Amino acid sequence: MRAIVLAIEAGALGAEARLVVSNKREAPALAFAEAHGVPTEVIPTAKDPDAADARLAAALQASGVELVVLSGYLRKLGPKTLAAYAGRVLNIHPGPLPRFGGRGMYGRRVHEAVAAASLSASEVTVHVVDGEYDHGPTVMALPVPLAAGDDAATIEAKVTAAEAGVFVDVVRRITEGSLTLP
Repeated sequence: MRAIVLAIEAGALGAEARLVVSNKREAPALAFAEAHGVPTEVIPTAKDPDAADARLAAALQASGVELVVLSGYLRKLGPKTLAAYAGRVLNIHPGPLPRFGGRGMYGRRVHEAVAAASLSASEVTVHVVDGEYDHGPTVMALPVPLAAGDDAATIEAKVTAAEAGVFVDVVRRITEGSLTLP
């Protein structure tokens, strides 16, 4: 999210950040967004996921959001939000899909699994979100070369360094019309 907002501010991305949402009030993304003039909203999800889903869909629509970019949002989106934005919700995943995706596979867990598999490359994968974890069609996948013996921390550093540029590139291509979503 930070890279996208900064690219917009720098004039390198012809888009507008309309809303940043978190289910946790203390999320650093909210403070960053507010400091950069991007509206924010906190929508708790734990007590009533259905109400949170309806509130999220309404907040996105009220803000004029056209493309939803998940960046660190670890909750599964509900049916109202998915229906309102079918084919227009993107997620970034820090490893090759589908092999290293699914429920509970995020962050360091993905990098640990990649390290255990002794792969020569990991991947930054941007995919369209559907009703299943890490399941929708891949929009872009960038291989991240690994060295023999790279541990989870090293893999995480390499993948994290590539993620922001990949997400900005995908959004740029969509806004320019050179990439259409499946």
